[in-house]
Amino acid sequence: MNAHRPGPHERPDDPDRRDELFRRFAAEARAERPDLAELCLLLAAVADPALDATGIDMAQIELDELAGRLPYGLRDARAWASALAELLGQRCGFAGSPADYRRLESSLLHEVLRRRRGLPILLSVVWIEVARRAGGPVYGVALPGHFVVGFGDPSQHVLADPFEGGRPLTGQDAELLVAGTTGAPLEESMLAPARPLEIVLRILNNIRAWAAARPEHTDAALWAVDLSLLLPSHPARLRYERAQLLVQSGQFLRGAAEMEEYADVVAGVEPEAAEAIRQRARAARALLN
Repeated sequence: MNAHRPGPHERPDDPDRRDELFRRFAAEARAERPDLAELCLLLAAVADPALDATGIDMAQIELDELAGRLPYGLRDARAWASALAELLGQRCGFAGSPADYRRLESSLLHEVLRRRRGLPILLSVVWIEVARRAGGPVYGVALPGHFVVGFGDPSQHVLADPFEGGRPLTGQDAELLVAGTTGAPLEESMLAPARPLEIVLRILNNIRAWAAARPEHTDAALWAVDLSLLLPSHPARLRYERAQLLVQSGQFLRGAAEMEEYADVVAGVEPEAAEAIRQRARAARALLN
């Protein structure tokens, strides 16, 4: 019988180690050219205390090794898409299934490399990073509800779906994916290349959504919000969400104080909303009585 492998949220963490990871994540996010793989691995190390510096290096080395297995002389976008599908989808077995949406590991790059399973966006990160290391013209495409990858000139729409092992996507396929998720038509702007920090923020959004459905994992939601706030561009409302999570985790005074700070920020634009937030702050303080 196989021994139980504890999930990332089951392991104890060291506050000093986490602070250092946050510092490194913030520094990388503000670099001139943020390293997508490094940001994803630092994020994963916050989630999984067992992922140390050696583990991060090994994950980067594995991406290098996979890139070295691609054929030389790929000349056009379709050749790159086909080569990645053959290597990662067929030979290595990278793909996804509905069950992967229920696992935090599906959002952690080192676990996706280990399990060969993950969410569409993490599988796309593997594709992006492997192709990039080999000089491929690759980029991420943040379709609503389903992340895919593109190759070559973005106007040519050479797309592949890593979640389905690298299945080529036609324009009609992309339209059906968007319609199935939003009920709205595909817009050209949805096919624009996603920047690394946009990809990281979307990964963190997925983790927040995973944790929101599991109140016992408030800590995961809190660190996902904290990392999101370290990105140069992020939704301002995340500060209010952080305050709510602090209250939810029993840190009533800190949560109330941060609610009031956020209320002060929005008061000039939405005075009624600010007053409602202040009322929630008072209610949070009352929980100590």
